[in-house]
Amino acid sequence: MKYLISGGGTGGHIFPAVSIANALKELDPEADILFIGALGRMEMERVPQAGYKIIGLPVRGFNRSQPWKNVSVLIDLVKSIYRVRKIIRAFKPDVGVGVGGYASGAAMWSAAKMGIPILLQEQNGFAGVTNKILRDKAAKICVAYEGMERFFPADKIILTGNPVRQELLSGVRRQEAGVRTLLILGGSLGARTINEAVISGLGVSRLGDSNIHVVWQTGKIYFERCQAAWAAAGGPSNVEVHDFLSDMPDRYAQADLVISRAGASSISEICLLGKPAILVPSPNVAEDHQTHNAMALVSKEAAVLVRDGDAEEKLIPTALTLLQDDKVLKKLHTNVLKLAQKDSAKRIAEEVMKLASHL
Repeated sequence: MKYLISGGGTGGHIFPAVSIANALKELDPEADILFIGALGRMEMERVPQAGYKIIGLPVRGFNRSQPWKNVSVLIDLVKSIYRVRKIIRAFKPDVGVGVGGYASGAAMWSAAKMGIPILLQEQNGFAGVTNKILRDKAAKICVAYEGMERFFPADKIILTGNPVRQELLSGVRRQEAGVRTLLILGGSLGARTINEAVISGLGVSRLGDSNIHVVWQTGKIYFERCQAAWAAAGGPSNVEVHDFLSDMPDRYAQADLVISRAGASSISEICLLGKPAILVPSPNVAEDHQTHNAMALVSKEAAVLVRDGDAEEKLIPTALTLLQDDKVLKKLHTNVLKLAQKDSAKRIAEEVMKLASHL
């Protein structure tokens, strides 16, 4: 069978796409998989690193603030659709898989027009623009949250969850007696608000208390500033400062509480591992989808929300209070674990293969 997979722009789109491809290869070792991405975007580097061929399109997002600049965007979209049609005629895929992003729009729209069944995967609790445009053309839509009938036809929806890094389940929990661990995740580049809140916390709270072990992952952009702030606070030995964590399975295993943005992949990992968490949704994302992601957990008493604008004042005090409350930590752990969707990539791959076998 031949599978055409498209999407990207961010790690939140690329990781699920590669995970689905890997699951297809496990179920069907002879599978022929081709990716379509957007030229100049992250997928053009990450997909070949994962061992798959990718073809780039000159597609870009629309400029909402300066609409007059969209003439060239439309020209590139037409070029992209023309190019996709040539790729499809040459590759002859049995199924198309779209995970969101600019390239996914052009590729899946063209595939559906050419009679190829398509499956969409929506990572967030608030559907992305591309997937909403494609919903009527899709045969199936795999989602990570309940209540997605607001965006998609109910008879097409399958609740599969988001693919997560399965190696995270292999972490080993080691802890000193009486010491709680707070894991602060700023993402690969860093979350400015979270880092500023921790810097504030170093100065005025009990963050340097030896009864709390703090693992602070700052992201590359903010590492020097955060390390300097840590040094200025006396370099407390219980606070580790890292730009990047290569041993995430063990770090997650040791954490009693996690502070994180509310991206789809992060939330899926927190659910799968059953980690009590404080979520700080990024305000710099389309349709404020991180707040929708976070509220899906908060509404079930499975996480705590601190809004971005309140983080500098409230984030660390909230974390320190939670770390002392066994009852609340246990409730969060129990409730978030109920929301976990296991083997998501495999389940999505099985749905893709069912579409192929119906041809």
